[in-house]
Amino acid sequence: MSELLDAFQVAGKAFFGFQAIFFALLAIGINVHFGYTGLLNFGQIAFAMLGGFGIAISVSQWGLPFWVGVLVGIGAAVVLALLLGLPTLRLRADYLAIVTIAMAEGLRLLFRSVGATPVTGGTRGLSAFNVDFISLAPWDTQRRYNILGTSWSGGELWVALIGWLVVTLFSLLVWQLMRSPWGRVVKAIREDEDAVRALGKNVYAYKMQALVLGGVIGSFGGMVYAIGTGSAIPDQYQNANTFLAYAALILGGAARVLGPVIGSMLLLFILQFADTGLRALISNGVIPDTLLTSTDVAQIRFVLVGIGLMLLLVFRPQGIFGDRREVMLDAR
Repeated sequence: MSELLDAFQVAGKAFFGFQAIFFALLAIGINVHFGYTGLLNFGQIAFAMLGGFGIAISVSQWGLPFWVGVLVGIGAAVVLALLLGLPTLRLRADYLAIVTIAMAEGLRLLFRSVGATPVTGGTRGLSAFNVDFISLAPWDTQRRYNILGTSWSGGELWVALIGWLVVTLFSLLVWQLMRSPWGRVVKAIREDEDAVRALGKNVYAYKMQALVLGGVIGSFGGMVYAIGTGSAIPDQYQNANTFLAYAALILGGAARVLGPVIGSMLLLFILQFADTGLRALISNGVIPDTLLTSTDVAQIRFVLVGIGLMLLLVFRPQGIFGDRREVMLDAR
């Protein structure tokens, strides 16, 4: 019983940790793309990678200030969104999906290649670029703080505080935008872009704006992840993270401001609790080694999450906070 309580406490830390922030920002960006505009972006992790490496390269390789690195990451995300959107947004949704997932994997392979090693660090990546940010904390970053049974360093608390502040600001921005005339237009594009075009609206421009906005939000997710880990390694930014962000969005509810945020927190909690709890049950002999070993836990937890999502889609396809009408879209 004590092991399960420990697992619950560890999962509670993941519920508020920087990884939950990372997936929340990825999912908020995907919500702008898919939930509100109907764009199928399967390469959101590419924007996150540019955000993380924008800071890492600027600080550790070019010797620029930390905040300049943030601007570099934002600028790189905008450029990528334009490069992806210009040839695809006039076509059907599946073309954007194919291009984005290919671009994400291509960028990862490029960043880890031998030719890019002098800039990106190759497979080893870059580190020691978050010192200036951590030093801004108003408390001792080396001290450990016990909060609700979990142990946090001062640096972890600082990253979590600023990260959740960024999530709050972007959530408020999306909430305000979707109540504005711009938001009403993009939601109309999701439902029937031909009707919106017939009303004289430039559908292509609105799609591009949504793609850029969601990509920039995703880049901030990559920045938080890089700062939280203290390193930027290309293999950290794999396409699987995009689909986990989609899982978080589906769990919380698409086209809802709080959907991606709550979904990401719950997803990280479930994954961590399943990992720690199953390992505790195996070590205590509750689950025999012949049935499940510790090395299998990392894969089994995703199986459990997948089964849970399948049941959710069967009994409540709109997610926890979603509206069934919002997910019945004809993506174009």
